[in-house]
Amino acid sequence: MTNYYLPSPAKINLSLHIVGRKKNGYYKLQTVVQFINYNDIINFTLTKNNIISLSSNVNKIVSQNNLIIKAIKLLKYFCLKNKCNNKYFGIRIKINKFIPIGSGLGGASSNVATILLILNKIWHCHLTLFDLTKIGLLLGSDVPLFIHGHTAIIEDIGDINTPVSLEEKWYIIIVPPIEIPTRLIFSYISNNNYSKIKTHKELLSEEHYNDFENIVIKKFPIIKKYILWLSQYVPARLTGTGSCIFAECDNQETAYSILFNKPSEVKGFVAQSKNISPLHNVLKNRKIFNC
Repeated sequence: MTNYYLPSPAKINLSLHIVGRKKNGYYKLQTVVQFINYNDIINFTLTKNNIISLSSNVNKIVSQNNLIIKAIKLLKYFCLKNKCNNKYFGIRIKINKFIPIGSGLGGASSNVATILLILNKIWHCHLTLFDLTKIGLLLGSDVPLFIHGHTAIIEDIGDINTPVSLEEKWYIIIVPPIEIPTRLIFSYISNNNYSKIKTHKELLSEEHYNDFENIVIKKFPIIKKYILWLSQYVPARLTGTGSCIFAECDNQETAYSILFNKPSEVKGFVAQSKNISPLHNVLKNRKIFNC
C-alpha cells in the first residue's frame, strides 16, 4: 500500500468585509487572506478495495464531516467522467487535527481542498485547478483559496481570486475556549454590517478590519475579553467568522514573549504568514506522487 502524509494549512483573514448579498441569498465578501505555517496533517493510504474511509484524532471530524466524503465522491465522479485510467479508487484518509474547529482559521475548507488536490494527483485525474475550483465552490466558499494556494484578494462568494504577494510576518494567534459555527454567524448579518466595495489598492493599503468582529462580540462577549487582553501588547482582531484572535508582531521572539503571558484558560501558538501554501510547496515535488 502507498502512504502519503501531507500538510493541510490554516489561513488568516487580514481583512474581511461584507459588501452585499446576491439574489440567491449568498453574501458577497471582500477579503485579503494569507496562509500561515500551521496545519493539520492528512494521511492518505491507497487501497485496492474501492472503499473510501475517513478517521481522525478528533471524533467530531468524522461524525460531522460528510463534506469530506462528498468531496471525494465528487472527485471520483469527475475522474470517471474523464475516463481516468487508474483502476484503484479505494482510499483511507486520516486527519490529524491541529487547527481548532470553529476558529476562523479555515481548517475544514483546507481539509477539503487538500483532499481534492492530493487525490487528483494520486488518482491521476488530470483535472486543472479551474476544474477543482468548480468542485470546491460546491463545498464551501473558502475551498477555492486553498486549491489555488497563494495569498490573495478573494471576492464575491469566493470565486474571484486575485493573487498578491505580501510581506511574510510573525503572528500570535489566541484560541479562546469556544467554537463559533460559520453558518450561525452568517445568520446574524444585517444591512448595518455592510461595507462599501473597495479597490484592491484600498484593501492592501488601508488599515485592516473585520466586519464580522462586532457580530461575533455581540453574540459571544467572551471574545471581546481576549481581544482586549491581546491588544495590551499589539493591536488585535478576529480572523474569519470564528473565535481566533490574532496580532502582528515585529518578530518571532516578541510573539513568543506575549504568548508566554496568555491567560491559562486559552490556547495559542505563534506562526509566520506564507504567500505560498505549505501544501503547494509539497505539490511542486512531482516525485512524491510518482508522476
